[in-house]
Amino acid sequence: MEVSLLVEGKVAVVTGAGSGIGRELALECARQGMKVVLADVDGPGMEETTGQLGPDVESMSVPCDVASADQVEHLALATYDRFGAAHLLFNNAGVAVSGPIWTTTLEDWQWTLGVNLMGVVHGIRSFVPRMLKQGGAAHVVNTASAAGLLSVPGSSVYCVSKHGVVTMSECLNHELRRANSPIGVSVLCPAFVPTRIADAERNRPAELAAANPHNAQYRQMVRKAVESGRISAAEVAAMTLEAVKGDRFYVLPHKKIRDHVETRLQDIVQDRQPTDVSP
Repeated sequence: MEVSLLVEGKVAVVTGAGSGIGRELALECARQGMKVVLADVDGPGMEETTGQLGPDVESMSVPCDVASADQVEHLALATYDRFGAAHLLFNNAGVAVSGPIWTTTLEDWQWTLGVNLMGVVHGIRSFVPRMLKQGGAAHVVNTASAAGLLSVPGSSVYCVSKHGVVTMSECLNHELRRANSPIGVSVLCPAFVPTRIADAERNRPAELAAANPHNAQYRQMVRKAVESGRISAAEVAAMTLEAVKGDRFYVLPHKKIRDHVETRLQDIVQDRQPTDVSP
């Protein structure tokens, strides 16, 4: 069924709201008249975002590590206790590690999959049943990446996590439509955007600190690429809200990525060796 969400006056929940795309999503939701629930492991970052929302915006900040099912469930309980509903869920929190796959540590996998993949799982499990029960139009936006549509050398762990988010979003969309639910789904797949993703290790738990020894070298490469991004996080946020209101599933802010995706699909259907389309 066609799903159309009128956002003004509705409640938006944004994970990873302490910086980057998450912060800009929260600010854009506020600009469009929404009540906003911020979630992040970065307390000072959330405070900074809250300070930018404006005095007339109803908001709430909830410390939350999305890798923890219990903490995401607490986020859902807090949201419904305060506002009685959630209409727009951004499963946005994300981290990144880099380096050749044979040098990655188990902790690299646990941390990245815990946040990027299981964080989305936890968000869906805690919020979608409540959204179904509350009735009416709602929307789930899962932040993947262009790396969820491509296979980028030196980013194996990140790509695996984001490919998972893309297919999870597609399955969720199919399932909700089969259920004739008024809940829409979008998957956000940006390429390089100037954010702090290259410094994600600042929030890495101590117990998962056994990092890839080659990560520092690759992280510098990622940092340069991120800083060179020509589309801002604010622009990505605005594009995403427009996609929600238009019930568009795939949100690819960087048009060039579509050509790379087509190349990958042609590699598959023509039984070719994979093409390296990385910068």
